[in-house]
This record gives sequence, structure tokens and C-alpha cells, in this order.
Amino acid sequence: MLPLASLWRIARRDLAARIRGLRLLAICLFLGVATLAAIGSLTRGITSELEVRGQTILGGDIEFSLPQREATPEEMTAFRRVGTPSATVRMRAMANDPDGDALLSELKAVDGAYPLYGRLRLESGARQGPPPAGAIWIGKDMASRLGLAVGGAVKFGDKSFRIDGIIAEEPDRLGEGFTLGPVAIIGLGDLPATQLIQPGSLYESKYRLRLPAGANPEAVGEALTEEFPDAGWDITDRSNGAPGTRRFIERMGQFLSLVGLAALVIAGIGVGNGVASYLAGKRPGLATLKVLGADSATVLRIYGLQILAVAAVSIVAGLAVGALAPAAIGWIAGDVLPVQPGFALYPLPLGVSAAYGLLIAIAFALPPLAATKHVPAAGLYRATVDRAARIDRPALVAVAMAFAAIVALAVGTAREPLFALGFVGAAVGLLLILVALGWLVRRIASRLPRPRRPLLRLALANLHRPGAATGALVVALGLGLTLFVALAAIQTSITAEITRTVPQRAPSFFVLDVPRSDAARFRSLVTGADAQAEINMIPALRGSITEFAGQRVDELAELPEGAWVLRGDRGLTYSPGLPNGSELVGGSWWAADYAGPPLVSVEQEVATSLGLKLGDTLSVNVLGVEVQAKVASFRTVNWDNFGLNYVLVFSPGTFDAAPHNMVATVAVDGAAEEALARSIPRTFPSASLIAVRDVVSQVTLLLTQMSQAIAAAASIAILAGIAVLIGAIAASRERRVYDSVILKLLGATRGQILGAQAMEYAVLAAVLALLALGLGLIAARHVVVSLFEFTFAPDPLIVGATLIGGAGLSFLIGIAGSWPLLSAKPAQALRSL
Repeated sequence: MLPLASLWRIARRDLAARIRGLRLLAICLFLGVATLAAIGSLTRGITSELEVRGQTILGGDIEFSLPQREATPEEMTAFRRVGTPSATVRMRAMANDPDGDALLSELKAVDGAYPLYGRLRLESGARQGPPPAGAIWIGKDMASRLGLAVGGAVKFGDKSFRIDGIIAEEPDRLGEGFTLGPVAIIGLGDLPATQLIQPGSLYESKYRLRLPAGANPEAVGEALTEEFPDAGWDITDRSNGAPGTRRFIERMGQFLSLVGLAALVIAGIGVGNGVASYLAGKRPGLATLKVLGADSATVLRIYGLQILAVAAVSIVAGLAVGALAPAAIGWIAGDVLPVQPGFALYPLPLGVSAAYGLLIAIAFALPPLAATKHVPAAGLYRATVDRAARIDRPALVAVAMAFAAIVALAVGTAREPLFALGFVGAAVGLLLILVALGWLVRRIASRLPRPRRPLLRLALANLHRPGAATGALVVALGLGLTLFVALAAIQTSITAEITRTVPQRAPSFFVLDVPRSDAARFRSLVTGADAQAEINMIPALRGSITEFAGQRVDELAELPEGAWVLRGDRGLTYSPGLPNGSELVGGSWWAADYAGPPLVSVEQEVATSLGLKLGDTLSVNVLGVEVQAKVASFRTVNWDNFGLNYVLVFSPGTFDAAPHNMVATVAVDGAAEEALARSIPRTFPSASLIAVRDVVSQVTLLLTQMSQAIAAAASIAILAGIAVLIGAIAASRERRVYDSVILKLLGATRGQILGAQAMEYAVLAAVLALLALGLGLIAARHVVVSLFEFTFAPDPLIVGATLIGGAGLSFLIGIAGSWPLLSAKPAQALRSL
């Protein structure tokens, strides 16, 4: 056996002489690895930035959030005992300009210690503490939309404020979570003068603490919760300053990584085709080495070293692009990303991407490489007309181990292993279906009657003759067309949900904090603007679940899967009748005049995640008071109707002792919308008016960004599918040259040869278009329903046009790949056989 150095010398010289055949291997691996490395690095870059800036994003080392109340003197004493506190109060309120125009805003009142970390920066410079008494700082969007400027005035509730500055940077903005309007900041001492906080008003008090060096925020939170077990606060620490953002980024990153992995697996088929094509071109060299005495193992090592060398260069290049991608994406995306990921190398995503690339190279390159071991030198010289050699058991075991490692890596590194396993299983199932279809097409073609027309007979024979590339072409075409259909169905379903379904069902306004005593006056105001107005008004409170089915939430080691309802406080209501948009699926509803012990109706999916049964108990903390109710029924809720939908609905009388207001949805005609947008804020200063079109606009933007991210990742898979198609054509190049030469010698013209191949690709494209339509719609439905939780409503015209366009593109690629074969000179080609 030759030493490794000698094997590499031979491999390097041969590779330097002709590397063209391995370009497809290099391109496919580069695309797949670069995509995975970019997605992984971007996800890790954002989450790392969230971790590094955790104190600034949160506004402290630990935060205690209280719904609808401020901390008691005893709680404030405890906060001061463990650290330096900063208090803020946040609520939705209407900003009113001197001309009478109103805009929903996030009003934030801060104390003298704000911000504990970071700097609040105005356009005029950095500031510490609150604005001067009677002054306000407003966001750029508020200034633009209301036409406000520094020195002007804006009114909140009963108080008019002088505009002291325009906010350029709010350090804890990301930690505040989702907002429906621009921010405005006032001093905590000015808040009472607005008269916005009344008994039952929806607001949130936050107490951020700067802890001494070395203090453990988690331990501090546990100690204070034990000291005040009925406080009902929600605790967040600096390790996860923006939990909602982090969860979204991690889940989206996982999904896109799986899409990238699918692209890499698709590219792996191109790797196999590229290696097969390369080895076919190296047939004389392979045969010569064997004639000179090299055994099969030596030949395998020489060409294996070549393939590994090219694969290594491609993987390294892909990792380099993936490592640089977060900074480039951050520069291009701008404010779309929650934080700007700085340039840094993240070893874990890069290492995982490299491992994927190496495993894919082994899994797909080894079969054609190992097949050469069992072909004698004479067989290599005759390989143009011989069948492919078999692959031995060790090679099959190695390939199986590589695929097992890919699955284990995908599941082991996933945030949600079951979802990852299902995704990988679906991808493998799609490949198996396409492989089986390729075999079926060959089988059917071989058994069909021979057509009388020579070109059609030749096209049919090309599908099943020995060495036909039908299987590879079916996989390549099927993957590409399936992806085309899936993307078109996803995009059009999202568009349908936003542009057609939502506006038809949505009300004109949400109105928060309507005083209970003024409910009749509110109805009168609305119906005065539009006699046909639809008004739905219900009580609204905030509270957090503290116990369910005998389990205390604060004693759980981890939350049950899907139990998002246990995080923080939730909207609560009570109703004598079944709410609009709900359907009873278990238990029974209480009587309209029910006056017994508290009962609760729970949304079905939430009940399932909590393991609740009828008759179980469920407790909520409202304004520091714990209320226990018995589960009386389960309901399904139509969440996408933009109505007043609540997870928990209690029986009448449950919260009689708790101060609370009403929330309402109002549906009126266009003329009344404009009038009410002015009259409601003036008549009810403490109420907040949310225009549904603003909500739809934000949802549209978010979903558009998500669908664009999916499309970008899937586009790599489409490029990989095109590369697979090109590779399949390249892998059968020599056999098609041989066929072309023989046909020319028998008198066939170039047009006839091209026509036969065009018929072959047309038949495959037509058959696969039908299969791709079904598979693509199934995949798209899973994404739309499971990921976005939307109604699956693809546009048949756009999907059909995309399918026809994709099939046409695949057909043209096939013809373009066949065109150079027509120029093969018979004499030269026959001498090379």
C-alpha cells in the first residue's frame, strides 16, 4: 500500500490537471454550508447580543412587573434592601395634539433613577432621569404623524405637556415588548395629573433593580417571591431581558436551519451526480492505474482524497461566507432585526454546519466512488455501455452511518427535537417518494407498447434503457417543482389571510379602559355616529395563573410544553353567556343568572397543554388577591376574527370586588370611523383607541418579513435543485454523447436527436408537475397551518402559473444541457470509447 504522501501527490497532480468535473460538488456544498452557517450564525449573533446587552435591554439586573397596581411600601422596602430600584409605569394612552387629532401611544412614566443601565438619548443628546416637571419626550413617529416639534404641546388625559425633546434611542425599548404606538416619556410625578389611572385601568408597573456585584438575580427573585407569595408579580432577569423576542428568534432560526438542511440534502444529490460525472470523465485514468498494478483500495483512496480536498475547500468557503453573513444581513436589514449582531465567530453553528457538509459529502460521494472498486480495468474501458457496478456492504454501512449522524445532529441541536425529527422525516419521505417514482417511471416506460413514430419511440426508450438517468432526473425535477409550488402556496395563503380574510372580519376599533359607569354613554356616542354600528363590550382585568389542577406554578421545575399561558399576566373577563367567536367543546355553560362559587371556561388547546379536566381547580392572582375557580367547560376560540377573545372566561360575580373597566370592539362605516377617532378620545380621556388598520399593518409587516425569510432560505434549496438537475444531465453526458454519435451514424439529424430528448424531458416534467402539485401543497399547508396558524388558502392561478413556469424552466435547463451534445464529432467520440 502506498503511503499517504504518495497517494496525495498522485491525487494532487491529477486534480491540478482537470478539476472541472468537481465544480458541481464544490458549488452544491458551498451553497448548503453557507446557508446553514449564515442562519446559525445570525440566530446565535442575535441571541448573544440579547445576552450581552441583557441589563440594558431589561433596564436592570432583575425586573418585577405588576399588572394594574403599584408596589406596596413593604415591597419597595424589600427592593431597596437588595439593590437600587427604578420604578416605571407603562400604559396605552391617546396623545392629543392642539388641532384635536389623536394617536395611540405607549405612555411611560419614569423616576429619577431611570435608566439604571444604558443611556436614554434624545436628538439633542443623552439624558438621565425623567423630563422636567410638566415636560415630555416623544418618539420620532409621534412627532411625524401628529406634526409635533420641540417646544410644542401634546395632551395626555387631563394634562397638557410641553415637548422637551425627540427620543432618538430608548435603552430598554426591546425589553418593553410589543407596542401598538410610538413611545412618550414623562416623569412619574406628572402621572397623577393626567387622571389616566383610575380604579380598573389597564396599566403595568415595573420595578427594575441594580444588584450588588456578584448577586444572583434568580436567587433574589426566589427570595422576594417567598417573602411576598401573593404579590402576583412577573419576574424577568438580565439573562433573558426580552424573552418573547428570544423565543421567536430561536424558533424561526430552528425552522430556517431545517430548511437550510433540506437545501443541503438536496445539494447532496448534486454532489453524488457531480462525483459520478467526474469519475466518468476520469475513466481512462482509473483504468490506467489498475493496469499499472494499483489495487481497488488504492484507486479509491486517490480519488477519495481529491473529493475530500475539494469538499474541504468548499466547506471552508461556505463557513467564511456564513460567518460574515450576520454583519452583512444586519447592515442590509437595518431596523428589521431586533438587535444588530456584531461581527463575531460563533464556533457551535459553524462547527455544526461544517459537520453537516462533511457528512453530506460522505453520504452522497461514497456510493459512486465505491462502485469503482468492483469494476476491472477492461470494464472501466467499456463502462459507456456497461451497467453500473455494485456497491459493497462496507460502503453501504458508511453511508447509512453518515445519514444517521445527520439525523442525530439535526435532532440533537434543535430547540424542539420532535419538530426537527418530523421535518427530517418529511424530507426523507419526499426523497423516497421521488426515488420510488423514478423506478416506477422506468418500469412503466419499459412495458408500454412501442410507438410507431421513431422520435417518440426513442424518447420512450431513453427513459428505461440501461444507464438511463431517469431516477436522478425525477428526483431533481421533483424537488425543484415541489419547492416552487410550496413557496407559491405559502406566499399566496399569507397574502389571502392579510388582504382578504382579516379586513372582512375585523372591527374598526378596539377601545380600552372604558369606565363601567360610562358604558351607556359610550354606546350612545358610537350609535350617534353610525346607527348601524356593531358594539361588543365586555369587562377586562389582568391577572396571572398561580395554580392549576393542584400544581403551584412557582413550584414547577419547568413549564409544560405549550403552556405559554403561564408566562406573565393574562387578560381575564367574565360573562353570563358564551362569548362571540367561541364554541363549547366540553362541559356546560353556567346559567345567565349564576351566583354560586367561581367557575371558569378554558380554551381547549390551553387546557390540553395544562392537562386540565372538568372539575379541576385553577387560580389567578388579580391585584394581589388569589381567586380560585373550578373548571366548568372547554371552548375553541376563533382567534383570527379580531374580536375580544380570551383564554379564560369566568362566571359572573367572580371579580365583583376587583376594580376594572370595560373593553369594546366597534365596527362602523368609513365616515363614522373618522368622526369617532376624534370624539372618543375627547369624550373619554382615560380610554385608549386602537385602530385595527394599525394592528393589521404591523401584523402584515411581521408576516411579510417571516415569509421573505422562508422564501430566501428556500431559494437556496431551489438553487440546489437546479444544481441537481444540471448534475444529473452532466452525469449522463458521456452516455448521451455515445447515443448521439450512434444516431448520427444511422442518419439522424440534430433536430431529430434534440426532439427526442425534448420529448423525454417533457414527459418527465408533465408527470412530475402533477406529483409536485400534491406534495408542494401538503408541505405548504403544514407551514401555513402549523407555523403561522393561518387558514390554508392558496391562489390557484398563481400556484398554477408558478408550477407551469417551474416546469418550463426545468425543461429549458434540460434542453440547454443537451445542446452541446449535438456538436459531438462521431470520429472523435468513437475513438474515445
